[in-house]
Amino acid sequence: MKTPKVWDIMRKFKELCKYHGWKTSESEDWVEIGDQYHNFLLTRSIHPSSFKIIATNRKCVVREGLFYRIVEAAYTAWLFSETPPENLVNMVFEDPEFSKRVAIYDLSPFLEGKNMCIRVNYTDSLVFHEFESFLRKELGVKFKRYPMQSSKLESFPIREIA
Repeated sequence: MKTPKVWDIMRKFKELCKYHGWKTSESEDWVEIGDQYHNFLLTRSIHPSSFKIIATNRKCVVREGLFYRIVEAAYTAWLFSETPPENLVNMVFEDPEFSKRVAIYDLSPFLEGKNMCIRVNYTDSLVFHEFESFLRKELGVKFKRYPMQSSKLESFPIREIA
């Protein structure tokens, strides 16, 4: 099963976030900077209609002691342990609002032993950029852009992380 390895990656990343002074949770996968929540959703697969509902609602569960509250996530990163369906990824490319706040990481090649990950991240989330840096520096992951039609790609800015 691939998912426990993704959980281990998130645990290590959240430890790194604490060094930045960012708030994290032991039981949920979110990082808080100021008043913004950067939510990580780990999944093997999801139906595109469910993806759209979750991404549109932008909900994030925050535990405070014995209680939970629901907050709005400024950004959501989806960490897939299997390659996501193409039409799901196209939703991000086709909706400018999604592309500003939703990132997709296909970790399946990395989990299969390759040192690469396919990403779709056009957000300005500092947490997601730090996550990519963590994957690169700590785990040796190289990133590839999601293969897509060039006409869709032309509408997105090209961003490289040093």
